[in-house]
Amino acid sequence: MKNKTIASLKGLGLAFTILFSNNSLAQWFESTGHAVVKNGDTSQAKSAAIKDAITQALVFSGARVSSVQTLVDGVLTQDQLKISSHGEIQKIELISEDRHNDTYAITLRLDIFAQAEECPANQYTKFIAVTQSQLANREQARMGQIFDVNKAISEHLYASLGNTQMAAKPTAYYNMPLRVDHFFTQQYDYSNALLEEITSRSNSQYVLLSRIRDLSVNHKINNDYAFWQDDSFKRAYKVDYVLFDGTTYEKLWQKSYQTEGIWPYKKTEIIDVYSDRFWATDYGQAISDINQTLTYDLQAAMACLPTQGKILHIENDRLIINLGKAHGLEQGEILNIAHHNYLTDAQGNKLPHKITTLNQVKVTQLYQQSAVAMSIDKQPLPNIQINDIVELAASK
Repeated sequence: MKNKTIASLKGLGLAFTILFSNNSLAQWFESTGHAVVKNGDTSQAKSAAIKDAITQALVFSGARVSSVQTLVDGVLTQDQLKISSHGEIQKIELISEDRHNDTYAITLRLDIFAQAEECPANQYTKFIAVTQSQLANREQARMGQIFDVNKAISEHLYASLGNTQMAAKPTAYYNMPLRVDHFFTQQYDYSNALLEEITSRSNSQYVLLSRIRDLSVNHKINNDYAFWQDDSFKRAYKVDYVLFDGTTYEKLWQKSYQTEGIWPYKKTEIIDVYSDRFWATDYGQAISDINQTLTYDLQAAMACLPTQGKILHIENDRLIINLGKAHGLEQGEILNIAHHNYLTDAQGNKLPHKITTLNQVKVTQLYQQSAVAMSIDKQPLPNIQINDIVELAASK
């Protein structure tokens, strides 16, 4: 089946918006998509694996992806994938396909005419702290004793983000439990101190917070008269996510997801939510699908967000900032400095406000997560304070 051209992709539910460029150069991308075979439906798994491979290739080539999924009875019944791509797919070749147990894998080779990146912010790397999701109703985790499921899901999401070509790289902050209810209420009713703590400890500009609203077990799906069968139930999964800029404390993006899946365990059985056995169940796969959808949604939401840092230390004409090689910073680069402030509206709400100063510094020493910068005119920097914002000029 190698080098077999896929002539038709009908039935995959894919819609492409292609942008053309006469100055673009053709590039070959090879990617492997995976999907779980559900209820013995190999055809559906193959289509899902092809879609996953195409999505990964487009994201890697500079596409923005958003996905809307509706899961009914644990089976994908509606999947509308929208891709805005900075390139044109000229040809798709099937390199290999393989099935191992219940997992289907397909490797594709795609000929993509990629355009030059339109977002100057993408010249730099952004970091996002993946925090531990809060269980809104802990009593709902009683069946199966899955009281650690929020941490396990956050860890799984971190891995999903790390395995995807993202506009931002994840940092792990899921070992610490957080109370985040107030971040999901009124627009300005949240704690800047918590955001400051997370960004400082993780050295991440962006913070992803979440809460799991529903883990309830619904009706039993097998027949009471079929006494030879083990009980199987439907279990819900509803989760809210919100993205903050830890530099300006501004809420940037918010979305909720929900699904359900078959809970195949006995009522008294204690489940290890970190085990492959759990994630291979219909319920675990439903959560995995949500995490994958969230990964693509975040990629689209963060594609053109700026990379900014903070001043950690000041000494006369030089300062230390929390940006470095990992963020794409280069020796000799010129940086702007801005003050972070608030404006208050008529209702008393505090609105984020940034004042860019005339001060500029040049990077003189570069490390992985930090850098030393000096005043361009080698004069002391007036009115500059620790935690002031460092702005990248995006002029590479």
